[in-house]
Amino acid sequence: MNERAIGQLSGLAGRLVVEGLLSAEQAREAQRDAIFDRIPLVKHLVEKLNLNSQRIAEVASLEFGVPLFDINAFNMSALPVGLVDVNLISKHHALPLFRRGNRLFIGVSDPTNLAALDEIKFHTGINTDAILVEERALSKAITGWVESQDNLSEGLGDLDSEDFENIDISGGEERDKEEGNEAVDETPIVRFINKVLIDAIKQGASDIHFEPYEKNYRVRFRTDGILREMVKPPKNLSARMAARLKIMSQMDISERRVPQDGRIQMKLSRNRAIDFRVNTLPTLFGEKVVLRILDPSSAQMGIEALGYEEDQKAMYLDALSKPQGMILVTGPTGSGKTVSLYTGINLLNQPERNISTAEDPVEINMEGVNQVHVNPKVGLGFAEALRSFLRQDPDVIMVGEIRDLETAEIAIKAAQTGHLVLSTLHTNSAAETVTRMLNMGVPSFNLATSVNLIIAQRLARRLCKECSVEATDIPRDVLLKQGFSEELLATATIMKAVGCDHCTDGYKGRVGIYEVVRVTPSIAQIILEQGNSNEIHKQARAEGFNDLRASALVKVANGLTSLEEINRVTTD
Repeated sequence: MNERAIGQLSGLAGRLVVEGLLSAEQAREAQRDAIFDRIPLVKHLVEKLNLNSQRIAEVASLEFGVPLFDINAFNMSALPVGLVDVNLISKHHALPLFRRGNRLFIGVSDPTNLAALDEIKFHTGINTDAILVEERALSKAITGWVESQDNLSEGLGDLDSEDFENIDISGGEERDKEEGNEAVDETPIVRFINKVLIDAIKQGASDIHFEPYEKNYRVRFRTDGILREMVKPPKNLSARMAARLKIMSQMDISERRVPQDGRIQMKLSRNRAIDFRVNTLPTLFGEKVVLRILDPSSAQMGIEALGYEEDQKAMYLDALSKPQGMILVTGPTGSGKTVSLYTGINLLNQPERNISTAEDPVEINMEGVNQVHVNPKVGLGFAEALRSFLRQDPDVIMVGEIRDLETAEIAIKAAQTGHLVLSTLHTNSAAETVTRMLNMGVPSFNLATSVNLIIAQRLARRLCKECSVEATDIPRDVLLKQGFSEELLATATIMKAVGCDHCTDGYKGRVGIYEVVRVTPSIAQIILEQGNSNEIHKQARAEGFNDLRASALVKVANGLTSLEEINRVTTD
């Protein structure tokens, strides 16, 4: 071997020639080509000349006295985020692995790649040290890392730049900088969360879930009542995601041991703002953050859009027109109770009426309505707010939820003394609402004389108009067993979900299913006698009030939703 020829080569190339992996001519040519292609020499040798990357790494380790690091055994979720720009990582084929104090350790396959270390040090202001990594493993790690950051940067939707031009998010960015939390103000995190919020609004989601687990992290949307996984950001972003959301909603970012509540307002334009109700929950692997999307326009949609049958709508409007009495709306969380109440309040919201609401929390801001956010921690509960309302010359009172006897008694007293009271309970049917109030300790004669109307409700997914087709394969006897009457089947057009580009699994939007029961003299008599929910239910059906199942079957017969969907949200 010509030692002079070898001596003209740089350290690694010369050592590879000595080890017999390359000829001197091949080494010189490889150096020239790597410089021309602007890639590290080792990357060129492995990708272009197909040399054994493990052998090259062993030679480099011996030549430069640098230990060989097994990146396959490294926890990739622990990689430092936001310190080095993705473009720098791709440009220099160098991956930041971990930080110890003021030193950043960079994974490289060529220890002579000093340009990478110097430029990363310049951009980060942190001293850098090289760690030798086998080329193929390094390439795989960098590719995976860059793709994860691209997903983070791009977010969930194909959003244009104008989506961000007019956005104004109320939050604690100024406080963030004051407290020195630079990590949570990283541009990729900020942009990603902004895009998640916008994409949720675009898709009509009602809730956003940011969820940390042991080995992964996911973001889910609840759309049309169904939770769906949208994206899985890197697990090591969990704490930064939570911190950013807590800062936006003005929570204490240093407190991670107890749940917190907050609020974010996103101004999309001069005329439209969306509020997010935010709650954090400490879980085994970090803080889960759930955002409830509160769109004020939902209260302006009008009673016609809610899905009441004509007779049900007439009963609701009649109860709203009365000067006194109580209207109770019941159903599980997420069944649309708030929208039903706000729709009624919106109809009543006239200059001649004094309307006050006590809510926990206030979900939708409404001009002309005096809204109180109850706070039991400072002694302002529903009962205290109601007592104050009665001294404020009210016409209409709304109580977010009747949770205890004290609140129930004050609300009933208000309904009996010339005020219209609207409230909610968490029960499954109209009949069970009465027995729930009786079980609280409300006297039966007060209940019978104060409650005018009870509405139980659910939300079902609405069939997509673009792709739904008639279900001709369901036997008639099966439909009868499901609860259809012969009379209803005679005019029914039963449709089923298909799925297309305009919808999700064949559904788009939701429609309300209601059981609306007016407290008639006979039902009031059953209440006075403290009858059970079965007796009240039988009497309501005898007087022509459809229960939830019967109302749901009407929706199916009219082609608004599917049989499968009403079986999901109601029982036979």
